[in-house]
Amino acid sequence: MLRTLTRHVMASPAFAPAGPPHTVYVRFDPTADSLHLGNLLGILTLAWLARAGHKPVALVGDATGRVGDPSGRSTERPLLDGTAIHRNLDGIAANIRQVLDAQGGAGGEPVVVLNNHDWLGGISFLDFLRDVGKHTRVSGMLAKDTVRTRLASDDGMSFMEFTYQLLQAYDFAYLSDPLHNVRVQASGSDQWSNITAGTELTRKLRGGRVVHGLIFPLLTRSDGKKVSKSDAAGATWLTASKLSPYKFYQHLVRMPDADVVGFLRSMTFLPLEEVDAISTAAAAPGAVPNGAQHRLAEEVTRLVHGEAGVAAALAATAVAAPGRTGAGADARTADAL
Repeated sequence: MLRTLTRHVMASPAFAPAGPPHTVYVRFDPTADSLHLGNLLGILTLAWLARAGHKPVALVGDATGRVGDPSGRSTERPLLDGTAIHRNLDGIAANIRQVLDAQGGAGGEPVVVLNNHDWLGGISFLDFLRDVGKHTRVSGMLAKDTVRTRLASDDGMSFMEFTYQLLQAYDFAYLSDPLHNVRVQASGSDQWSNITAGTELTRKLRGGRVVHGLIFPLLTRSDGKKVSKSDAAGATWLTASKLSPYKFYQHLVRMPDADVVGFLRSMTFLPLEEVDAISTAAAAPGAVPNGAQHRLAEEVTRLVHGEAGVAAALAATAVAAPGRTGAGADARTADAL
């Protein structure tokens, strides 16, 4: 669980608030013009670490987005043109800021959002081969789980996708320099091979410099399926223009009982004792139906859309409540919010 992982990390000597603060980054590639509920874990990881006194940095992958991350993919991602990438980057950066800045940002300062095209975009292909490629063994790249899986598939892997891990690895080396002084990359567990590629390349390019990787479990349901933008019921987008606060709230209210407590633990800042109390109350005879789901929906909607978003979602939910006079028309009005 994310909560257990971050508490363990923050309790370790290297990350404890009494020790030196670290700069930690999480990357977000522009595969859509909004992040979704599953991506919120990465933002909350930065928020947890910021609460412990560390500096959060969000990296939006303009350059890597032009290649496409093969992790967890059975086929190559569709290529995006520059206009689509820039639109997606703007939307993602807004999502990151709307959550992290509301949580206090970086020590009261706005969160830093960096774009890797700023340093990768100016490197020529020949320079990249000489300066980065010569430090990378093909045998090590082939041993990565993502590469082995794709090479065994019917479609294989293009050279473009094969080089993705080099681009991401170089990001880590660049960010570890004094300008940004990043020492930790955090990401979902599917990025482990890319993170280790970055720690290895940083050590080779930067004279033995040591950097660290931190992974957290992907957001999954009780059936083991990952929460993603391709969900059958529709993606739970973080951008209000794509999914209103009311509809965002309703996605969470409809969550199965088997999932709700795990989501309360990983997707909110509620004390664990309070989560346990909510779980106990939900299982008690005569409990309010979906009481735990409503609390989850309220807390996560507040994180993403603020108090105004919660108020709008609750008002629309009340309007659409069954049994209300004129509920049919009111429900249609609420659904349009």
